[in-house]
Amino acid sequence: MAKGLGDKGKEPLRAFFNNKTSDDDITHVAIKDCRPNPYQPREQFDDETLAELAQSIEKHGILQPLIVRGSIKGFEIVVGERRFRAAQKAGLAQVPAIVKELTDEEMMELALLENLQREDLTPIEEARSYEKLMKELGVTQDVLSQRLGKSRSHISNLIRLLTLPNVVVEKINTGKLSMGHGRALLGLKDRDEQMNLVKRIERDSLNVRQVETIIKEINEKKPKKKEKKTKDIFLQEREENLKERLGTSVKIHKGKRKGKIEIEFTNEQDLERIIDMFGKKE
Repeated sequence: MAKGLGDKGKEPLRAFFNNKTSDDDITHVAIKDCRPNPYQPREQFDDETLAELAQSIEKHGILQPLIVRGSIKGFEIVVGERRFRAAQKAGLAQVPAIVKELTDEEMMELALLENLQREDLTPIEEARSYEKLMKELGVTQDVLSQRLGKSRSHISNLIRLLTLPNVVVEKINTGKLSMGHGRALLGLKDRDEQMNLVKRIERDSLNVRQVETIIKEINEKKPKKKEKKTKDIFLQEREENLKERLGTSVKIHKGKRKGKIEIEFTNEQDLERIIDMFGKKE
């Protein structure tokens, strides 16, 4: 399993940003030699706020240095891409920076942690970052929650948003729908029903509570399935464990001679995510 900043012998992840920096640690690097972090979780950079930051930089300079990693082509930005973009707009030739020796895994973790601390990510950006870290580091939601200081349920709930239709995911990512709307829509299994309800949300400006009420009414109108025999507590515990680890619905069926496990997925991307989790060991 790949190791990150939370591992023994490495600088603790949450303490990384709290370390005091002396002037001797800061150098100045040419903007033309810097390139964005390939593991940057942020997809949305607001032009208006960047312009405001650029004006501040023109007047006061960059007050907090960037964190960069040396590469063959110059420097990769680990932390501070927003400041870097604003410095470009301000026409600066150099930026103050601290050069660190970091692995790819550490870069991913630090970029995500910085944005989480600043609450700069959309729910979808955050979810995609968790999913990518789990895949790249080969860790479970349990391990990731401990490493980042986020609850497992928080991580699981966000990742589940990625199982919604792509058009719905992008509406949440751009703020056209809220995370609350997305979580409510997960209550509908039929994708056509989800899309029809999204149209109603946008047309009638429905709030989350209204959407939850509509979904409850839709589900109550559906014919109820015959009651099944109470499942073995042992199997129920295993189902819940797999559900939390995989971030999707899991059913275990026990027969007289052999049993089977059903793992639900909603699209090819979701299927690949689940397969990748089975393909890597912790």
